[in-house]
Amino acid sequence: MQQESSPLCAADISPDLRKQFAFLSGGRGQNGSPIIIFPEYPTFGELEEQEFLNVLTYLTSVPSLSSTGVGFILVIDRRQDRWASVKGTLLRIAGSFPGNLQLVLVLRPTALFQRTISDIFFKLNKDEFKMKVPVIMLSSVTELHSYIDRTQLTQELGGTQEYCHEKWISHRTAIEGFALMVKKTAQTLQSFGTELAETELPNDVEATSNLLTVHTDKKDKMKEDLRIALCQGSRLLESINEPLVKDPDYTMNQDELENLATVQRLLGQLDETEMAFDDFWDKHQTKLEQCLQLRHFEQNFREVRAHLDMVYDRLSGFSEVGVSPAHVEHILKELTNHEERACVLDRALTLACDADQLIEASHYAVDSILPKCSELRAVCEEISSILKAKKAYLLKAMELHQCLEKATKWCDDGIYLLASQPVDKCQSQDGAESALQEIERFLETANQHKLTDLSGIWRDYESVLTQDFRVDKVFQKQLSMQEMFEKRRVSLKKLAAKQTRPVQPVAPRPEAIIKSPISSPATYGHSCTTDMADPTLMQGCLYLQGEMHLQNDGSRHPSVSDEEENFAVLRRHVMNELLETERAYVEELLCVLEGYGAEMDNPAMAHLIPNTLLHKKDILFGNMPEIYQFHKKTFLRELEAYTDYPELVGRCFLERMTDLQIYEKYCQNKPRSESLWRQCSDCAFFQECQKKLEHKLGLDSYLLKPVQRITKYQLLLKELLKYSKGCEGEDDLQEALSSILGILKAVNDSMHLIAITGYEGNLSDLGRLMMQGSFSVWTEHKKGHAKVKDLARFKPMQRHLFLHEKALLFCKKREENGEGYEKAPSYSFKHSLSMSAVGITENAKGDNKKFEIWCNSREEVYIVQAPTPEIKTAWVNEIRKVLTGQLKAYREARQQKSSDQISQLTPTSTSLTLSPFKTNPKTLKKGEEKKTEPTVADPSTAVLLKNNDKVKGFSKASLSVDASEENDGYSSAEDPMNSDPEDEGGKKLSPGRYVVVADHDKNVPQELTVKSGDSVQLVYVNTMTILSSFTHPHVTYCKPL
Repeated sequence: MQQESSPLCAADISPDLRKQFAFLSGGRGQNGSPIIIFPEYPTFGELEEQEFLNVLTYLTSVPSLSSTGVGFILVIDRRQDRWASVKGTLLRIAGSFPGNLQLVLVLRPTALFQRTISDIFFKLNKDEFKMKVPVIMLSSVTELHSYIDRTQLTQELGGTQEYCHEKWISHRTAIEGFALMVKKTAQTLQSFGTELAETELPNDVEATSNLLTVHTDKKDKMKEDLRIALCQGSRLLESINEPLVKDPDYTMNQDELENLATVQRLLGQLDETEMAFDDFWDKHQTKLEQCLQLRHFEQNFREVRAHLDMVYDRLSGFSEVGVSPAHVEHILKELTNHEERACVLDRALTLACDADQLIEASHYAVDSILPKCSELRAVCEEISSILKAKKAYLLKAMELHQCLEKATKWCDDGIYLLASQPVDKCQSQDGAESALQEIERFLETANQHKLTDLSGIWRDYESVLTQDFRVDKVFQKQLSMQEMFEKRRVSLKKLAAKQTRPVQPVAPRPEAIIKSPISSPATYGHSCTTDMADPTLMQGCLYLQGEMHLQNDGSRHPSVSDEEENFAVLRRHVMNELLETERAYVEELLCVLEGYGAEMDNPAMAHLIPNTLLHKKDILFGNMPEIYQFHKKTFLRELEAYTDYPELVGRCFLERMTDLQIYEKYCQNKPRSESLWRQCSDCAFFQECQKKLEHKLGLDSYLLKPVQRITKYQLLLKELLKYSKGCEGEDDLQEALSSILGILKAVNDSMHLIAITGYEGNLSDLGRLMMQGSFSVWTEHKKGHAKVKDLARFKPMQRHLFLHEKALLFCKKREENGEGYEKAPSYSFKHSLSMSAVGITENAKGDNKKFEIWCNSREEVYIVQAPTPEIKTAWVNEIRKVLTGQLKAYREARQQKSSDQISQLTPTSTSLTLSPFKTNPKTLKKGEEKKTEPTVADPSTAVLLKNNDKVKGFSKASLSVDASEENDGYSSAEDPMNSDPEDEGGKKLSPGRYVVVADHDKNVPQELTVKSGDSVQLVYVNTMTILSSFTHPHVTYCKPL
């Protein structure tokens, strides 16, 4: 069974075959029977049965089936042997020959004795061989030739056939090895083909590409194996044909012919296998490549579809009609730029064309590609239509904006015309006629500019009309302006109709202005003479004054309604300026954020951005996006709600005052932004962005816009307040103006505050910054008990002071370097004073610009000189407010802590009261009247000692006041009602006996121990006695200097 399943190969029994005890010579009998020759082999009888069987089995398997079917002819050459050898050979062949036998020819021994014995014993033992075929004993090769042709016999048997046993074994081994290779190659190709056929196609580009690479590599390896097999077969074929090459007359024997046929057959199988594999691979490769194309298409489709959806959403969001022609033009430009940058429509159409090519190439997934291709074209067409409609929509909106702007400008020009007509010239007949002609000429241009058909506008622009268009307001403005013109015409016609006495052209006197309930002459005169550097305000004042003079000269007095109308015109003018500049401001912010900020995130512009600018968008623009969102979505809309009520717009500012504080953050970041801009201002990125936006100015000019805008509000509010005297919203306007100025001050202060260097603590812990400014500062110290002025520095120190709620900082201002915002000063921190431990003296050294700040029992005194008396007064008042606030807070805390002590407080809120002695007091001994530092132990228990009073007091070194001859001292512990006896006129203490209401233990030799209930004697109060107050839980001590 094993032999059947695994046929013997020459390579397996090569040692047995090389013994050559039997071989196939390649000869054939007359009927084509293969001839197996058993040559002389002396040790034939010693052969192992297995090797004998293996050789015979292999030899019988070599010829073709057609030859073996006829049967084999055995030629046994035993001419040099004995009868015993002949008998043994025949018996072995008869017992184990694996094939069919046709004839057995035996060349018997040639020796006489052995030949005789052979004849006798062969006849006697013939039946013993049990062969079904005849066994013929031959005496010579001549007799053999009568059975087999000499050409079919080897030369050893008298034939002519050439035979080389080694060559025969080599050919057989090569042929069988080649056949095995062909078989394995075919099996490998078949297995690979099955693998390819059963492989599922991946669903993504990367996996498909990898699979195609893997399969291609395997295919290449298979092709290499085929090439090697074909080369081996070709070499084998050449080896078989070698005799013919050497001798064209050479005739191959039958075995050689069969070997040649076998190799040719195997080569043919290889060729067929290769062709079939190539055909299968071409189909498989085509399918994989189409799959890869499909996955690329699907991936690109998803990306393009997502971009199309994004473009569609953005286009859907372009619903604005703008607030001005310039705004609409910017939106239109942005829409066009967005279309050019995206290029998604071109990409989508290109992808659709690629899909068409796949379909034309008979792609296997046509059913999947065709719908996506149609979808792309449909979406592109829809987006193109929307884009076209949006552009038409914006162009229509721009047309309406231009129409409204033209009408508005015509109205403004008319108002300015009325305001610009000189009063003195209009009082004469010629002047009145000239002014009247100006008005008539201006009115002739009405048809070219003003809105004439309101219903027609609503009809023609119905598709774009939104609340952003102020059609009704513009129309109403036209009517108001025409009414004003009509009134002026009536006045001028009256002047032109009668002969009036010429009036010398002089400036109008204040009394010429009619008083009104709204404003006094002084107020009115001031409003028309201030800020004359502003042409707009100057023209407005001329118009207001001129109209009043015309009314007076026209023999009628102006009514309140006329004057109110004049002010209303000016208010509307200021309000229009506020709204127009606000809209332009919002547009500029949007332009910066889109034209510069968004481009920093655009991959197409990434190569133009320098490394110093990468990931620093927040530094460059600060919180500009927050400012833009606030103005765009909130502030502008709320301002527009007050278009018809400009005098009430102060409420809008007050409601949004907290939101406007976002400018403080922007201004604090401005130095960093300016520094970054200076490093990158010349880079290609900013130049490209500026070129796209068609800006004449660089980005730095637009980064300054928020700073300019927050300062512009206070100017506009001042103008509105000027023309809103007596109106309902006057108080709100005044409060809004104060709040805006407060924000500007806070912004300015914060810009200085962030420039402080060297302070180790957290500035935010010091409370709100109240004031800051530069001063000349002298220091003065007291050593021991003797007052010594330490004026080591005759020249004052230049210090920049920062007044916080909890501390006063002394800093040195450094030189300003650089340009622009880089030129901002810096401040080196020197020292600080806690506001809970300081006192002030309002006047120092007889200089109305100096004041004193002191602490530590006046051991540290700082004489501060302000640039002007006004600045000094402001600082003293602000410090007084801080100290008063601390005192108030302390009192409230004490009141909550001890209600018993509150009941004992005097009207001046002191916890130690010196009251007239009434009930059995103990006499207080007089101590040494040494000159010690005045101290007060409790901030809430300070007592002011008046002139010519003297108290035996006790010192507690804590805080001090050291007043000069003319000074008034004030500290954080002092009662503000009693801090200045000359100004406040506090209650005086007269000499007499008083009761101590709180205990105190002696701390220094100059002090005495007193208990609650003790009496003290007030002898007198020196004129130089100054209150000093210090924090202590219970007692206040007073001491004259």
